[in-house]
Amino acid sequence: MPPGEMRRAESRALRQRWRTASLAAGWPFPSDWVIPQVDDVCSAVVLGVDVPETLTELGNARAEAGCGLAETLTDLAALHAVLGNKSGLVGVDPNAVPADLMRATALGWADALTAQVACREATDALTGLASGAYLLTRLGEVYRTDPTPDLAIVAVTADLSKAMGWSRMVTMVLVADVLRTVFAGGQTLAVAGPTVAVALTENHPDLVTKSHVLRWMISDRMAVDPQISGVGPVRTQVIPLPATQDEAASLVTRLGKRR
Repeated sequence: MPPGEMRRAESRALRQRWRTASLAAGWPFPSDWVIPQVDDVCSAVVLGVDVPETLTELGNARAEAGCGLAETLTDLAALHAVLGNKSGLVGVDPNAVPADLMRATALGWADALTAQVACREATDALTGLASGAYLLTRLGEVYRTDPTPDLAIVAVTADLSKAMGWSRMVTMVLVADVLRTVFAGGQTLAVAGPTVAVALTENHPDLVTKSHVLRWMISDRMAVDPQISGVGPVRTQVIPLPATQDEAASLVTRLGKRR
């Protein structure tokens, strides 16, 4: 058998024994166990190269698929047990896994989880718009790139002082939907506060007219939506970015305190 084919056969055999040991150790999703990163790990083991690196990628992929850290490390322990016992039944012991392999896998898993958390923190759960924290980060990037940016914030403020529960939520979802329709060119759209959504966009001459269209569309949809009651008027405002990043951050803070 040619060397390349022999290595592929060894890799397939290792994958099968690893899967069997992992399932026996309690892997809860048999149909989801095989992923491309598993094959990468098997190939690296057979070739004797880059095993920790491929384990980091495996840990990352497991986290992205929703696997817990305990499940991921038990799966790693199954691989280690198989490598230490070429035939017969194996005993899976996570405590026996070498520290470098454990660390590589755990780091990959943690990196994916951190990225997921960062993504959630950057997005407002109700509207799907960027969060106020992300808007401040974006403004920092803007001022670092161009100290005198010719940009403006279009702020939409809904008077929700007399609205209750469901009406408040529906209103902000509606505002976000219309904001996406009017500003569909890749502008930064964010929630600055409980009643305020904004668009960070180029400060062109027809922006005031665009803000009027935005207000009219929101008001029109609110008027025919039976789920919205007790919601006062919607205001829009075009605000050129101030001279400094600190002033821009203060502006966003003030907008967020509107009620």
